[in-house]
Amino acid sequence: MIAILTFIIVFGLIVFVHEFGHYYFAKKSGILVRQFSIGMGPKLVSYTRNHTLYVVRLLPLGGYVMLAGAEDDDEQLKPGVIVGLKLNETGQVVKIDNSQNTNNSTLIPFQIVQSDLEKKLYLEGYEASDDEHLKRLDVDHDAILVDSSNNPMQIAPLDVQFNSASLFHRFITNIAGPFNNIVFGMLVYLLSAFLLGGAPSNSTQLGTIQAHSPASQAKLHTGDRILQVGQTKTNNWEQLVKAISERPAKSTDIVVKTKTGSTRSVTIKPRSVKSNHQTIGQIGIMQARDQRLGSTFKYGWNSAVGAVSTILNALKQMVTGGFNLNQLGGPVAIYSQTSQVAAMGWKEVVVFIGWLSINLGIMNLLPIPALDGGKLLLNIVEAIRRKPLSTKIELVVNMVGVGLLLILMVAVTWNDIMRFFVH
Repeated sequence: MIAILTFIIVFGLIVFVHEFGHYYFAKKSGILVRQFSIGMGPKLVSYTRNHTLYVVRLLPLGGYVMLAGAEDDDEQLKPGVIVGLKLNETGQVVKIDNSQNTNNSTLIPFQIVQSDLEKKLYLEGYEASDDEHLKRLDVDHDAILVDSSNNPMQIAPLDVQFNSASLFHRFITNIAGPFNNIVFGMLVYLLSAFLLGGAPSNSTQLGTIQAHSPASQAKLHTGDRILQVGQTKTNNWEQLVKAISERPAKSTDIVVKTKTGSTRSVTIKPRSVKSNHQTIGQIGIMQARDQRLGSTFKYGWNSAVGAVSTILNALKQMVTGGFNLNQLGGPVAIYSQTSQVAAMGWKEVVVFIGWLSINLGIMNLLPIPALDGGKLLLNIVEAIRRKPLSTKIELVVNMVGVGLLLILMVAVTWNDIMRFFVH
């Protein structure tokens, strides 16, 4: 249960950060945001504010921001259909009900002959009680359209549609999601450095001693230094870890310099622990940490930059060294990793959030149609050509990209299930 809750919180938070980037800059660019949704599938809770529907859905497997004009999301008022209208005091239409709800007596029945809800903003047709006189009614710029599924949404005149925004505003709206993830991830790494108590020291000085561990039973204390393990002298933390890991379940003499300055020898028996299909020795010790502000900040920053570098190198290896499905991971892999991290404690979960957020941000910048990077590539092509691609070409490119992405997602998910739950 803890693993499931941790997964929902971690994945939901990262998706929220990503989608909020698109949402915020779309709003600032004057683009109508129809819906801000966290999760997929059936709707759990929702509310509408400032023309945007905010939704939390059942399955914590993603999210999306629906922008007016970015996709075919407009309800079509076909000639002959009967809708219910609400007018304001000046006679403008402020609500169009296309849900076919005939029981609402507060609305005026109106049979559509023709309509334009993008440019000229009007409805033309007949009132139910007068089928002889054709009427033309002006539609308010912010009128509400209740669609055939009984969902209310604001109409989208051309001036608030995504494609009507300037190239610059469309570019920053597209890049805002990945940018948010990368910046958020780096900030989380900085926070985690302080939560972990500072920068780890590379000396053999001991930090936290795990309760009931071999180190605790041998009366080792925080501040002690381990000078020698068996016949191996240890001058730094890497040497110390290597010397202990090579002696699982073996009684070992170690030389300790106490924090008071005295030196003593003790016998210790490292525990046998499975790690990456190998058996290693552990005695339950942590590194001492440098808690100075500058050192802690530098450690957090270097950890964030290191995460970016690791992900970029992994992508480079995928391109130059040959592609393998095991190099990718979907929601199943993320859940498996989250459950492992959750068992290590909440501080490790915080570090994992930083890593996952940066990972999602960078992956979304790949120039693949249907990803944000693919949209950015089209923006760059438009800037070079000084005119957008035709709607037909852009639609074909996106459809091919979505198809390939779906195939890849299915393959990755199946591979993850086989890796983590079958073998």
